[in-house]
Amino acid sequence: MKKTSFFQIRQAVVAGFCLALILFASFSSALTTQSSSPILSEPYHYHTYQELTDELHSLQENYSSLMSLSSIGKTYEGRDLWMVKLSDNVNQTEDEPGVLFMAAHHGNEWPGVEICLFFIRYMVENYENNSLPQVRDAMNATQIYLIPMVNPDGVMADTRKNCAPNHGPFGHSSSITSYGVNLNRNYDDPWFLAYVFPLRYYLPIILPDSSFNYRGPYPFSENETKAVKNFAETHEFSLSISYHSYGEFIVYPWMHTTKQTPDESLFRSVGENISLINNYYLSVKKDRLIPLYGGTLGSSENWLYREKGALAYTVEVGEERRPTDPQVVHDLCMTQTTVHLYLCQRAQTIESEKAALHLS
Repeated sequence: MKKTSFFQIRQAVVAGFCLALILFASFSSALTTQSSSPILSEPYHYHTYQELTDELHSLQENYSSLMSLSSIGKTYEGRDLWMVKLSDNVNQTEDEPGVLFMAAHHGNEWPGVEICLFFIRYMVENYENNSLPQVRDAMNATQIYLIPMVNPDGVMADTRKNCAPNHGPFGHSSSITSYGVNLNRNYDDPWFLAYVFPLRYYLPIILPDSSFNYRGPYPFSENETKAVKNFAETHEFSLSISYHSYGEFIVYPWMHTTKQTPDESLFRSVGENISLINNYYLSVKKDRLIPLYGGTLGSSENWLYREKGALAYTVEVGEERRPTDPQVVHDLCMTQTTVHLYLCQRAQTIESEKAALHLS
């Protein structure tokens, strides 16, 4: 039984690796053709929250059979948290694998928003004109979810944190002491460890409410993370990417320890294939990036994996936080679109791969 299980696991990993090579080869010619736009000299114009909102509504109106748009919550300042679903039967909940893409947990990291918006437009336009079989396969066989701007208040204020007022580190002060929580430290994963191992988990940095990495008074204290939590608990997806910038590397759970997850081989397989496409560095357990990510608590990846079993990644895109060269931004969008199409393909086999892995 164990020999069979090992063989199944090895075959699944090899199949995934081969699939990435096939996809990259088949996508590259089409993507290269479409990415051959003239090099522009003007600085890239990132979408504001209102521009993103207008663009999403316009796309939804024009492609209502392929794209749905809904608000999963509101920020402290009253902005909607938009969630996009892409599918050939977008108004139905089908028995198909799901994938989730998120961006801008940190309001000063904008390229991920453009990657998500570009991908939405790319998918509906190419599905409509039937120009790429990879697009049709992804739309027909998976349910794709995107939250392009998790922290719109922070984006508009150009700040890492959100803009909600703080009332001391634990929320007990009667007066406002500072503003903003680092949303990617506000997920419940596991909260108490910072008090047990304060230096390992940077308690002096995540506890003061004025800190750039303040995690909030308690898990899911913020409107934005509560909205993601509620969404995740009511939808099914097997793979996820949360976009940050910058550094050109990929990380995955566990983010708070050097111990491996039960799905380490699958995390490695999918991550290595992503790396083949975008040429980013995959940080694995033997050389985990420390201290940058070695003791991170409260990240979305850990929580999504622990609560949903999703293979959830952070991808730090680009060589700078906000590139202004339009060709650089365009290339980021095209490359990550290839990554997204690969994940839509891999999502169709990942649950069977996971089942085979756990037989051993």
